[in-house]
Amino acid sequence: MGAFLSMADTKGSTSEYKEVSLGETCKRQRMSPICYEENSRLIPSLPDEISIQIFARLPRVCYFSMKLVARNWKTALMSHELFSLRKELGMTEEWLYLLTKVEDDKLLLHALDPLSRKWQRLPPMPNAVYEEESRRGLSALCIWSMMGPNINIANVIRGWLGQKDASEQLPFCGCAIGAADGYLYVLGGFSRASAMRCVWRYDPILNVWSEVTSMLTGRAYCKTGILNNKLYVVGGVSGGRDGLTPLKSAEVFDPCSGTWSQLPSMPFSKAQVLPTALLADVLKPIAAGMIAYRGKLCVPQSLYSWPFFVDVGGDIYNPETNSWVEMPIGMGEGWPARKAGTKLSVVVDGELYAFDPSSSLNSGKIKVYDQKEDAWKVIIDEVPICDFTQSETPYLLAGFHGKLQVITKDANHDITVLQADVRDNLGTFPSTSSSLLASYLLEHSDLTAESERVVWKVIATRNFGSAELVSCQVLDI
Repeated sequence: MGAFLSMADTKGSTSEYKEVSLGETCKRQRMSPICYEENSRLIPSLPDEISIQIFARLPRVCYFSMKLVARNWKTALMSHELFSLRKELGMTEEWLYLLTKVEDDKLLLHALDPLSRKWQRLPPMPNAVYEEESRRGLSALCIWSMMGPNINIANVIRGWLGQKDASEQLPFCGCAIGAADGYLYVLGGFSRASAMRCVWRYDPILNVWSEVTSMLTGRAYCKTGILNNKLYVVGGVSGGRDGLTPLKSAEVFDPCSGTWSQLPSMPFSKAQVLPTALLADVLKPIAAGMIAYRGKLCVPQSLYSWPFFVDVGGDIYNPETNSWVEMPIGMGEGWPARKAGTKLSVVVDGELYAFDPSSSLNSGKIKVYDQKEDAWKVIIDEVPICDFTQSETPYLLAGFHGKLQVITKDANHDITVLQADVRDNLGTFPSTSSSLLASYLLEHSDLTAESERVVWKVIATRNFGSAELVSCQVLDI
């Protein structure tokens, strides 16, 4: 490892020098062998193996400044070997990655270190033209410059779903975000008349974007989930001459091989009880979410015809049998829905939570799924959120450090990350951060008011201007 990290060479050293006099050049040439020997190590007088052990034990947030010290430091801090060592030492950190859309309709990714409460703005996705769009005659279009600043994409999809002439008017929109194997993925989306197959991957170690193997099917507004370190994609919408068509297909990406594999299509079991003509002409089946729970993928579903939607349970995919089964009745029918196409849920310490919006614009509830009773139970009666009707995604759910978080945006454009902390009847908080919120509340059912049981703690806040929330993911690296 020492040989790998000792990368300072003569060429690297001299390239840092700028305009100098001839005398200074000769002096440096005479001193260069000594300077090279002294600067070849990451930390003078220490073997690189020891230096790497020190680096691995430092908080990740320090790495941004440490990269500016020297070239060999930057090389070491951007090596996958260093992060493998962090994993061996148990020094991995969970960071929240937040995808936002700004006024000019570009997507920006931000990272939050919950411990230091510091935000990092990450490199923007490249402006790119994809070959598949070029072959369709759209070579002059750039991926992020296709959407008017005042278009509400949710309303566009709702109003045009099923109309044959609608897809020709669609700008770029509807990409999905997923995470697998320590990387973030942005998948698909609409580019005018085309549902895109492209996939971009963000490497948090190298801090760069790269294009990876495209999906087998072009899709927008699809749902993603991770299971067994593989990225699963289901549903979404495709566009063509016959209008916007909901998809039942599913596929999986293996980061190790870099390949996509086709999965059996979702059966939409509950939807099959409806007359075929009604299903084809009026109600469109859509996947409303996807979450990995107890070794399987749960996909809640809806039947949709703007402005109405009907919950129709869902399907569960078993990777061991490569097959779908109907979701338990209580789980599917009780899964809280914010709006058609979106059911916010997250798994924290093995427990499945969902956000249930109330009729008020500044409140909501948190429910947990009880597998034994096949029922959703309210465990938090009031969640302090601000729901702006003009926003497509006014709030998000996340789970890190063994606790539940809600990300929301207020009228002042402040995006706030709230964490649900539970305290006992003595007014103290549980000593272990991994305490299950659901079990703790059930064990302390004798507590009187909800405000005495759950305290919403502000983890971080930042003003992002007019940026809208799109999605979030948590990476542990």
